[in-house]
Amino acid sequence: MGKTIRQISEELKLSKQAINQRISSINGFRSKHTHKVKNHLEIDEQGVKMLANFDKQTRKYQQKNRQSRQVENEKQDKKKTNIDDVLLKQLNVKDQQIANLQQALDQQQKLQMATVAENHQLKEHVQKLSGLLEPSSSTQKQQSKDKDDALSNNTNASHSKDKNDKQNGNKVAEYGNRQKKAFKNTVNNSWWNFLKKKE
Repeated sequence: MGKTIRQISEELKLSKQAINQRISSINGFRSKHTHKVKNHLEIDEQGVKMLANFDKQTRKYQQKNRQSRQVENEKQDKKKTNIDDVLLKQLNVKDQQIANLQQALDQQQKLQMATVAENHQLKEHVQKLSGLLEPSSSTQKQQSKDKDDALSNNTNASHSKDKNDKQNGNKVAEYGNRQKKAFKNTVNNSWWNFLKKKE
């Protein structure tokens, strides 16, 4: 024969609510261990034993739960450790990659600076060379003036030469005229003297 909840609560020295909580917390307890007799609920002897040993079972169950949770936690910790190791390795690899990229970037910047400096030197060299090939405006002005002076001198020399040539031609012509006159005079004088002698 079974016992009522009141009888079990008196026997176990627990309240009815505590007994009802135990009944509710055990899976399938009502369907397996309880039945209605008239207006009250009776619990069979196996159910009464279960309710009496509830604390022990709960402790065992809690202990099992604790152990299984501990095992699960250890597994999780191992997984975390493994994941942490993997992540640390990945971080180390990434750090190395970043360091390599930084080094490559530094080299590229140095090369770029060297190229800029070299370009600057080449520009200066080209400017010097173009300065040698193309005289500056003041040099061009001076050369133009020198050219004009040379042309002027050539023109003056040419005019002087023409003038000298004319003067020389005139002198030669004048000399020739003088000689002709002198010859005429000589001839005239000779002729005149001849005539005088005849008389």
